[in-house]
Amino acid sequence: MKRHATAVWQGSGKEGKGHLSSQTGVLDQTQYSFSSRFEDGKGTNPEELIAAAHAGCFAMKLSFVLGESGHTADELNAKCTITFADGKITQSKIDLKAKVPGISEGEFEKAVKDAEKNCPISVLLDTEIVVEFSLES
Repeated sequence: MKRHATAVWQGSGKEGKGHLSSQTGVLDQTQYSFSSRFEDGKGTNPEELIAAAHAGCFAMKLSFVLGESGHTADELNAKCTITFADGKITQSKIDLKAKVPGISEGEFEKAVKDAEKNCPISVLLDTEIVVEFSLES
């Protein structure tokens, strides 16, 4: 499987502007700029997209890991926060709220650690990965 996206940038780093498009069309000339990356400007930015990718990948991997042990989540709510400092990503933190009927805290923690270590985006990222979770009954 291969997936692709395209970035087009015009102008200088600070005054320029760009847009992103994805293979599926979910991103279709979506605007990004210095302002949307480093300030509160309209549009997206690479770190936000990495956060979305990591949250989505982690939640899906965790659902597969849970399934392997005979559990199905009612809901996995993963919020990923990317920390960008000194020109690099220094941390990806996932805050997870989960509803998984019939699973013990210990068994769930083991599944979370597996997903944290083995989801493809976790494997890709060369940074500290932190997962904090709460399990609702």
